[in-house]
Amino acid sequence: MILSDTRILEEIAIGSIKIEPYLRDCLGSNSYDVHLGKWLATYDTTELDAKKHNTITYFEIPEEGFLLLPSAFYLGVTEEYTETHAHVPFLEGKSSTGRLGIDIHATAGKGDVGFCGNWTLEISCKQPVRVYAGMPIGQLIYFPVDGAIEEKYNQKKNAKYSGQPNKPIESMMWKNKF
Repeated sequence: MILSDTRILEEIAIGSIKIEPYLRDCLGSNSYDVHLGKWLATYDTTELDAKKHNTITYFEIPEEGFLLLPSAFYLGVTEEYTETHAHVPFLEGKSSTGRLGIDIHATAGKGDVGFCGNWTLEISCKQPVRVYAGMPIGQLIYFPVDGAIEEKYNQKKNAKYSGQPNKPIESMMWKNKF
């Protein structure tokens, strides 16, 4: 079951869902549109190692936009800061984004109850496409949870992505034990 627009509004009113900035026009019948933030990042090396901290370089999207290339992988960020304290948030691409050949996440479309932060986007494209800060990039949908939550994501000591800022965050796989 996905929350409807009226249920999302009710949850915002009681504080279990927080979206900043919030614009009523971005609320669909069962989703909320999010926008591309002004920061992108790329990895500093072409070969990544899952056991090592792979560093990234940030750059700001200029006013004239930035041309994404299919041969590259980009980390982006949502303009919106969100908190979800009682539901499971899912970030999906918008159909208009997909029709431009842009994928906004490789695998990480699901958040956890208690996620607080801006969403890092894992961006790739099928052909060269120019993107702009502030353009609609995806949509959040919310699913209710069945059962009590023992520990929310923002309460976990080992939560690697809690409190994400308004810049993309690189993979923290290297913090895992394997």
